[in-house]
Amino acid sequence: MNNNFSDDFLIKDKFSIKKTSTEYKGKLTKEEGVQILIQEKEKLRELQEKLYADGSKSLLVVLQAMDAAGKDSLIEHVFGGVNPQGCNVTSFKTPSSKEYAHDFLWRHYLALPQKGMIGIFNRSHYESVLVCKVHPEYNLSEKTWDSVKDFDKEFWNQRYESIRNFEKHLAQNGTTIVKIFLHVSKDEQKKRLLDRINEQEKNWKFSAADLPERALFDEYMSCYETAINETSKDEAPWYVIPADNKWFARLSAIQIIIDTLEKMNLKYPKLSEEDKAGLDDAKKQLESE
Repeated sequence: MNNNFSDDFLIKDKFSIKKTSTEYKGKLTKEEGVQILIQEKEKLRELQEKLYADGSKSLLVVLQAMDAAGKDSLIEHVFGGVNPQGCNVTSFKTPSSKEYAHDFLWRHYLALPQKGMIGIFNRSHYESVLVCKVHPEYNLSEKTWDSVKDFDKEFWNQRYESIRNFEKHLAQNGTTIVKIFLHVSKDEQKKRLLDRINEQEKNWKFSAADLPERALFDEYMSCYETAINETSKDEAPWYVIPADNKWFARLSAIQIIIDTLEKMNLKYPKLSEEDKAGLDDAKKQLESE
């Protein structure tokens, strides 16, 4: 591909959400993008098989976005061709009472991909510095804090530090992390929410709860900007993808994931001389039947 989305959308320096496009699509047409995605899916399938065969590393893909930004459809279109035995998707909702009884990272540890696997977090541990920062009263459910007054600058800095340490620990123990923020504009979100209302087959996707959160759009953008700046590190980089065009977001994401897998230096297992001799014996036995 002529485009280098891995480099284009990697957060290297200070990130400004207002200065970052939601509409960019390079010089590609939608038709070209859809065709390239088909080709890239085959490449991803081959790399996922190699990851599984290698068995010494894992890949964690973290997806974050506002409502209607296209996370679910991206997972479907990007990972639809991989072997389901080698890929797990976890969608994190409001924590249960059991999850609240542990620290905020506990449930995310439980969902991590084992070696040889791709794990996808549809929303993630970042909800604790996004929705819980917009609605700090949610943190009281952890039963550790007495008042929303406890959630001061020091509290949030500790949360960012916990996340950085969590991701650094994973990276040091064989898990490669890719974090993707689908950056959708407020106007495009409005259009997609209206589509869910106007198109009967999409009615099931609409939730009235989306509207109060939409009213806090600017607050969420501020929280995303801070979280990305605080936690985009070499061992766990953030990529901010323009998401007003779903086809382009999917194509960008798959190239970023493919590039990441290619850099993981994956290898098929090498057989010992004894194992090779066993294959020769098995071949002769089968051919003599």
